[in-house]
Amino acid sequence: MRLPEPKAPTKVTGLPRSEPKVAVVWTTPATVLEDTKRAMEMAGLKLSMDVQATTILKDNISWHFPFPGANTTPWQLEGAILGLQEAGFRDLVCVQNKTVVTDAFKGEDLNKYSPLFRKYNVPVRFNFKDEDMKWVEYKPKSSMLVLDQIYYEGIRIPDFLFGKNIVHLPTVKCHIYTTTTGAMKNAFGGLLHNHRHYTHSWIHETLVDLLAIQKEIHTGIFAVMDGTTAGNGPGPRTMYPEEKNVILASADQVAIDAVAAKMMGFHPMGIKYMYLAHERGLGCADVREINVVGEDISNVDWKFTVGDNAASLAGDLLWFSPLKRFQNLFFRTPLVNFFIFGSEFYHDYYRWPFRDRLTFKKWLKKSPWGKLFESYASADSRG
Repeated sequence: MRLPEPKAPTKVTGLPRSEPKVAVVWTTPATVLEDTKRAMEMAGLKLSMDVQATTILKDNISWHFPFPGANTTPWQLEGAILGLQEAGFRDLVCVQNKTVVTDAFKGEDLNKYSPLFRKYNVPVRFNFKDEDMKWVEYKPKSSMLVLDQIYYEGIRIPDFLFGKNIVHLPTVKCHIYTTTTGAMKNAFGGLLHNHRHYTHSWIHETLVDLLAIQKEIHTGIFAVMDGTTAGNGPGPRTMYPEEKNVILASADQVAIDAVAAKMMGFHPMGIKYMYLAHERGLGCADVREINVVGEDISNVDWKFTVGDNAASLAGDLLWFSPLKRFQNLFFRTPLVNFFIFGSEFYHDYYRWPFRDRLTFKKWLKKSPWGKLFESYASADSRG
């Protein structure tokens, strides 16, 4: 399959842009739960979602190992649950997905989510279990940039997501293919099935299409973003964790990504997925037009850079070079298992045991956020 060039970014009709507001709150391990609840309230949580509807918590497991900056933190998850409950959102459920390189069960255990689900009686459903939800064909009302061409046999999404609120729980970090990753990218795993690697050559357009679909199927969308330890470098896994002590919240998925990108030192309108979403009226990527409440971030610039690792160099070759014309051969035949094995071996059997586990242990010992992580109950705790 060789796709034509993506369609021009024209504004989607029927999706007027509301006032973009992003709450930014500096925080500490001692106050992070209260600060998270305060950020959610400041960002207009009650006005952004239907309090009578079921609310999906969509955590972010970029890597099942608990690498700092890569995944939803336990205090981010707990703070979001408390903020939702205090605002009157009682029917909460977590939806997990798997990828070809991450294990949802291992991820929620190693990152200490499971005890929190038990503590607050939040059930967990898995989008890859037929007994939890079915993948059904969906025909978007909005014009798609690429998804209808990539999935020419029909776009399929989980039926459980329809008619529910969703709260995304991303972290502040870089990404080797999209420069930054956050609220918009967090829909990637939940809305696309195991063949989501088909989209990587058109990843920016894919994220925009997914946001348009979310606006059609959800009763409300919100995001709580953790930047207590942010990820600099070739994310979303193999990064250089940096302590930044911040929580962000917003109902505008584009705006929260834009503010996080600005703080990291990037120009949001220069990042393709943000620009395209802005142009199509799906949110605001122009920081000058965003009402940032809480902290003054006008002079914040962390000077993050993305860089490369072995995975990104291979991806650049297969997804973005002239070789992408052979994607049917590489990714829609059993050859795909070779690339899956290569990524798993690189991350889980080389990077983690020999490099990134050492970074994690250093973070546990020296960072106040690492110490807070250790204070949370482990998966086998019933306390």
